[in-house]
Order: sequence, then structure tokens, then C-alpha cells
Amino acid sequence: MALPIVQVDAFADQPFGGNPAAVCVLPEARDERWMQHVAAEMNLSETAFLVRRDDGFDLRWFTPATEVALCGHATLASAHALWEGGHLSPDVVARFHTKSGVLTATRRGPWIELDFPATQEEAADPPDGLADALGVTPLYVGKSRFDYMVEVDREDRVRALAPDFARLRQLPVRGVMVTSRATTPGVDFVSRFFAPGAGVDEDPVTGSAHCCLTPYWSRKLGRTEFIAQQVSKRGGTLRLSLDGDRVRMRGQAVTVLRGELLV
Repeated sequence: MALPIVQVDAFADQPFGGNPAAVCVLPEARDERWMQHVAAEMNLSETAFLVRRDDGFDLRWFTPATEVALCGHATLASAHALWEGGHLSPDVVARFHTKSGVLTATRRGPWIELDFPATQEEAADPPDGLADALGVTPLYVGKSRFDYMVEVDREDRVRALAPDFARLRQLPVRGVMVTSRATTPGVDFVSRFFAPGAGVDEDPVTGSAHCCLTPYWSRKLGRTEFIAQQVSKRGGTLRLSLDGDRVRMRGQAVTVLRGELLV
């Protein structure tokens, strides 16, 4: 039986920006090996698989190499695909059961608002080779449950990063986020995210990283609302707010491809 699959550019207001994700709504659960094969075939940073249940959808995310516990852009893409594909009425909140608990997505005009758990980082000694692999001198190094976080002194250093991915791949974490205060007008902070150990050398726009960056910059700047840019080659903009132990992030999404899986 052919299964519909769509490709959505998340955290983008026009095609070929933001972060692409594949979304597949399944009639019933499939085994992990099959989902991993599909994700490797799609060869995007994430492929999302959804199965309807009484109170929402089960949602799982796979990179080309592994399953992950939290993914922002593929959740945003999933909500967009559910509304656009007629699986949910546009005025209904999308409710997802995931390995990181229940996540929701709500339409706010042209924006989609995700409600995610905040992920606090703690100061950490940088592992051997981290600074050399990034080619920077960190102002601060922290570690969350998923990633290392590195603050540097200027936006142009973030933009100019050319990491040694082979060395980053050896770190026992999902990835490394690098951030700084922004000099771009109207933007509060910028970042890039590298996850070669998870099969993604650089992720274009990483919602889950902002679950850590938002509380971090809230403490530093004494605010709870931000405009952030992930300054990868594709790039993307996020509207962020910290609400207690939750991060609300808004982005837009565009469908760029519809097809069918024939296996």
C-alpha cells in the first residue's frame, strides 16, 4: 500500500529556506528498522512519523542515522502537514505524544506556536578538543541533557565557523550549539547547531536547541521574549518566549513536495 509523504520547509516563510523535514502519517505503527530505513532514504535532518490516537498523535523523529528524543522543526512540519492535509481542522490544537512528553502546536495567524519543555544547561568543563574543533575561544561552555552549548563573543564568529566535524563526531552528545548576542538589527541572539554524531553535520534550524538557548539568554538578558536567528546557510527565524519551565516558539512552514512511499 502506498503511503503519502510530504516534505515541509519549517521555520521558513518561503520555499528552500529554514529546515526541511519529511512527514509521514501512518495508518498504524511501524517498526523502528523500517522507519530508520525511510529516514535514511529521505536523507533529511529529520523524518517524522505520526500515528493517530484518541487524544492526538504519536510522533517519532529519525535522522538518517538514529532516532532522536526531541525535534522542533519536524514537529512544526508535522502540525503544518496535519492541518494542510485535512487530518486536523485548522482551529484544532495539534497534540503529540513523544519521548519528551506531550507537545502541542497551535495556529497563530501565519505562525505556528510550539509548546516545548525548557532544557536547562549547566556550566561544564569543555571536553578535550572542543574549542579546537570549532576554531573559537569560548566565553562559556554549558551542557544540557542533549548537547554542549558554547557562547562566543561576536555574531561574525558564529557565522564564520567551519568546524572539524570528524572531531565533533567523537563527542558523547547529540550535538553542539554555538551562540552569541546578535548585531543584526531586530535580532536578540544568533546560533548554529552541529550534530555529526547524529548523522547531521549542520542542522539548518534547530527548534530543540532553542529549548536550551531561550532560558540561557533569558538569564543573561533579563527578558523572556526574543527574536532569534539560526545563521546556517539556509537560515531561519524563531519568535521565542520563556513561560516557566516551557518554551513557546513560533515559526512558519511551507510544503515543497508531496509523494508516496511504495514500500
